[in-house]
Formats: sequence, structure tokens, C-alpha cells
Amino acid sequence: MSVEIVLSILSLPIAVILMFLVIWNIISFDELKTDYKNPIDLCNSLNPLVLPEYALQGFVALSYLYYTQYLGIVIMLPLTAYHAYRYMRRPRMSVLGIYDPTAVMNGDEMDRNKKEGFIKLALYLINFFAGLLWMILAVSS
Repeated sequence: MSVEIVLSILSLPIAVILMFLVIWNIISFDELKTDYKNPIDLCNSLNPLVLPEYALQGFVALSYLYYTQYLGIVIMLPLTAYHAYRYMRRPRMSVLGIYDPTAVMNGDEMDRNKKEGFIKLALYLINFFAGLLWMILAVSS
């Protein structure tokens, strides 16, 4: 079994995990907006998931780059650059993550995070179907 087939098969469950993480993010911000969750609980539940999401997404981007899957490169490299930018511009906190409990309750911040979540969900869905196509092409050749 070639490395391309293994990476294409691995990209599907990774895409599902990434979609789950983004859906969890969207639901958490909706719970914050409707006062089911307080900002500290939100940040405590989302901040530990930021770096694993970025690492998984970076792995998929690098695998697309290594095997020159142009659709995946077009989708994932700008998102990887945005993740790096977002993480470098994160607030100074004692824990790893990008969500600050004092700023997350701001209405503009909540709307921006929800919009970001929906855009990332759309990109991960496209990534899932591109990975499915990549896997079919890799297995059939």
C-alpha cells in the first residue's frame, strides 16, 4: 500500500474530527449567547481543542502539499495561514488557546467566532469530499 493511499484514507477521519470540533465550537458559542454557558466554562472547554484542531488541519494541509493535490492546497493553505495568524495574535493568557474569558462575551467577538466557525465548517466539508475523491483516485490507480 502506497503512502498516498494511506494519507488519503487518513484524511477522511481527520476531516470528520475537524468538522466535529468546529460544530462543537459553534454550539458552544450559541450556548454562550443564550446564557446556557458562562464565558469561563466556554473558554475552559474550547481552549484545549484549539491546538489539536490546528495540528490536524496542518497535517492535512501538508499532506495535500506533499502530494500536490491542488484543490486541497487551495482550501487548506489559506486556512493554515489564518490559523497561524490567529494564534500569534491571541490574547496573553496563562493557558494555551485563543479564547479569553474577558473578551469572549463581547457581541462582536461572539458573532465573529460563529461566522468563523461556519466558514471553517464549509471548508472542512469541501475538504472531506475532496479527500473522498482523492482516496477513490488513489485506490483506483
